[in-house]
Amino acid sequence: MNWKTEHRSIYYATAPEPDDMKLLPSETALLVIDVQNTYLERPDRDLLSKVEQAHFDLWSPFHSRMHSQVIPRTSEILKLFRAHHIECLFARIASHTKDGRDRSLSQKMPGWNNLLLPKNDQPSQIVAQLAPVGDEIVVTKTTDSALTGTNLRLILHNLGIKNLICVGIFTDQCISSTVRSLADESFNVIVLEDCCAAGSDELHRKELEIINMIYCHVMSSAEVVQMMGLAK
Repeated sequence: MNWKTEHRSIYYATAPEPDDMKLLPSETALLVIDVQNTYLERPDRDLLSKVEQAHFDLWSPFHSRMHSQVIPRTSEILKLFRAHHIECLFARIASHTKDGRDRSLSQKMPGWNNLLLPKNDQPSQIVAQLAPVGDEIVVTKTTDSALTGTNLRLILHNLGIKNLICVGIFTDQCISSTVRSLADESFNVIVLEDCCAAGSDELHRKELEIINMIYCHVMSSAEVVQMMGLAK
């Protein structure tokens, strides 16, 4: 099994295998989405109630995946792309106002997604392990999609980018929204499955199946490095 046959939904179960993509470094960029401090912060489990501890435990696999796989592999990809002078861009959720009144409706809905992240506060910053360097571009979004919520479309056009390699969180939310928006604008999109995570592995795998072959191609980081001919 490889990217040409994995993560297929019923819609593409019998579709022919796609050709390898031609990813010229000058036309390709890495987009790191929403790997921010707020999503990796955890309270002391011993100070929580039984109900809160149960919820804490539900999120433990996500945190394990982030620390053991997503962040280290994304860091490796960033290092490799920087060495080959391939554009690395970042998107993050943050409000321009302290009270978050500029957020989109989806980011004001009651519940888990209702996060108040003023743009200058520590929780909204990109995690230190993946921090932008030099003049790498960071867009601040008040919607799930990094394309519709910022001037990213114009930036990519000005940079001459045709191919986007997306990594980050959450697979079934901001990754998916961004990928769909990019596809609608006729960008070639790749999602690196080992550099993304959702709240649960089930949600992660199901969303990859949903978006694969129609909005993007789902690959591993090793597969895209091999396809681009980049030496580690």
